[in-house]
Amino acid sequence: MSHPIALTIAGSDSGGGAGIQADLKSFSAMEVYGASVITAITAQNTRTVAAVESVSPAMVAAQIDAVFGDLDVRAVKIGMVGGPDVITTVAERLEAHLRTNAVPVVLDPVMVAKSGDALLPDLAVTALRDRLIPLATVLTPNLPEAARLLECAPAETPEQLAEQGEALRALGATYVLMKGGHASGEVCTDLLIGPTPLTLSVARQITRNTHGTGCSLSSAIAAGLASGQTVTEAVTNAHRWLQGAIAAADELAVGLGHGPVHHFHELWGKS
Repeated sequence: MSHPIALTIAGSDSGGGAGIQADLKSFSAMEVYGASVITAITAQNTRTVAAVESVSPAMVAAQIDAVFGDLDVRAVKIGMVGGPDVITTVAERLEAHLRTNAVPVVLDPVMVAKSGDALLPDLAVTALRDRLIPLATVLTPNLPEAARLLECAPAETPEQLAEQGEALRALGATYVLMKGGHASGEVCTDLLIGPTPLTLSVARQITRNTHGTGCSLSSAIAAGLASGQTVTEAVTNAHRWLQGAIAAADELAVGLGHGPVHHFHELWGKS
């Protein structure tokens, strides 16, 4: 039996909790084969990002062309993309391949690591907004990322959440999933804005081990889309799975800082 293939375009996390590593784990947990294009290499762990080195645009382009030239890619997830040159390269190569192989794209506008370290230079924000958002089937910003993309203050009310989501959608994304993890309160609400809107609310889980939640959620959505699910189905299923991964995160006990979620909580390590 063949499995659907999803491609992640993102940076490498040497600690294994976010980035390419989290994306591939998420794909696998959702029974989807994962291919990868590495845009940057980070030296990081659960406490800090010690160094970041970008992969050359030419190498990024070569990786994208190699994957699309041989694999039957059914969905693409874009995460950490580095500087404007790499963003432009990713956009150009995807535009070329999607003309002949139109597949859904999930864009997670990664800007800051869980440790607080910046992962996207200021000069790259405009390039991401202008070149990548129009390619997105689903854009998945958290509150600080949405605010930075729109150059405004983070949303504090449900009304502001919806307004910012609509403003981001106006930039070209088909759907925008406004994630409420950075908000306050006992309930965490994610708002999907688009042709078929959706509201997902759950009790906020108390744990410091949430490293890689954004990468993992966006990758799980891409995996669902690669499997033929609708956007609302993929978002709903990914949301449910991530809640389980967060609930089981403390079982892993990885690192001394913000540990990763448990991607394989449905398969191993159950207490």
